[in-house]
Amino acid sequence: MRFTSDKSRCANLNIMQESKNRLAVDGAAPQREKMLLFGAPSFGQEEFDEVLDTLKSGWISTGPKTKQFEQEFAEYVGANYAIGLNSCTAGLHLSLVALGIGPGDHVIVPTLTFGATANVVEHVGARPVLVDVDAATLTIDPRAVERALTPRVKAIIPVHYAGMPCDLDALHALADPRGIAIIEDAAHAIGAKYKGHAIGALSPLTNFSFYANKNLSTAEGGMVTTNDAALEEKLRVYHLHGLSRDAWKRYHTKAYSLSEVVTPGFKYNMTDIQASLGIHQLRKQEAFIARREQIASFYDEAFSELGSMVWTPPRPHDGQNRHVLHLYSLLVDVTRLRVDRNQVISALLAENIGASMHFNPLHAMPYYRDKYGYQPSDFPNAQCVGEREISLPVQPQITDADAQDVVEAVKKVLSAYAR
Repeated sequence: MRFTSDKSRCANLNIMQESKNRLAVDGAAPQREKMLLFGAPSFGQEEFDEVLDTLKSGWISTGPKTKQFEQEFAEYVGANYAIGLNSCTAGLHLSLVALGIGPGDHVIVPTLTFGATANVVEHVGARPVLVDVDAATLTIDPRAVERALTPRVKAIIPVHYAGMPCDLDALHALADPRGIAIIEDAAHAIGAKYKGHAIGALSPLTNFSFYANKNLSTAEGGMVTTNDAALEEKLRVYHLHGLSRDAWKRYHTKAYSLSEVVTPGFKYNMTDIQASLGIHQLRKQEAFIARREQIASFYDEAFSELGSMVWTPPRPHDGQNRHVLHLYSLLVDVTRLRVDRNQVISALLAENIGASMHFNPLHAMPYYRDKYGYQPSDFPNAQCVGEREISLPVQPQITDADAQDVVEAVKKVLSAYAR
């Protein structure tokens, strides 16, 4: 699929001129008749057939499809082991538990992330230590990490924000000599590459999300990968009630055997219904990533016409590092607008463009702000992003015409609100 070269539909829009078009938010007709959803999953007949096969099989919880998905996923990311879970949050929590991190320990977390990244640290009784992100990549800043290191720091949870790999070499150089564990939050990063290697086998533990809007969706779900056999064994036990044998091992054989609770575990297992979706979503990832790149490249070119009004984080194109575009982030210079970023998003939604934002930094969230006394000035880069970022639809099933509607709506809204 290729974008047309005809730009006549948007060539006359100039961000420096007052818009002649009224906005839908003010009562005018919207850019498009039907809402273009943000992050809608892309399922095909293969997923439908696999789910039906699972339903007919009678085995719908953790079973053969989950095992198959785990094996294929481990192979895709180059890891020795993969454990299917009901969420990425579960994986992050289990990672901390498996490493014995608890009360009195500190865990470094970037402030520009979803709440789950820090919430799991609170759940084990440790303290999340928030740090700023790099102004260019929007991923965790190793210099900020270094400044936050103390003897109490037992782990770092870097986030591959939007699908952009973090500077793992710099982080490991800080962490490994000090015996600090790196637990990667790869919720956005299925298929991402760092220096020629897939994200998923470069640190002791890596966690992926298969939530509804992720590049690989099982509606809800996640995966934790590791190369460490001892960690894999702990994760297996902890992820299903602390039982010594999981359900599939107990019931797929005619030889009856008892399972025992060897530790107070959790109910974090993946189901075969979820895995049925994941098997085929995984096989489509390379095609999905290629289409996301096409859409993003079209946006890049179109939004370059807006000059310094907007900015998009750089993406590597060196063949060794790969941004998988879970998010297409557009940062808007709000100082040149009569409204704030939230009002821009509201106007885009009125135009039936499913825009969103990622994320309101954790230091601005009431719980973390009030408990730890964080100030916006402590995190200048993340604060700037949090006030300016807009996430635009980039899922692989959107058409060229859909993408053109996104561009025209963005230009229309920014033009109307320009000072």
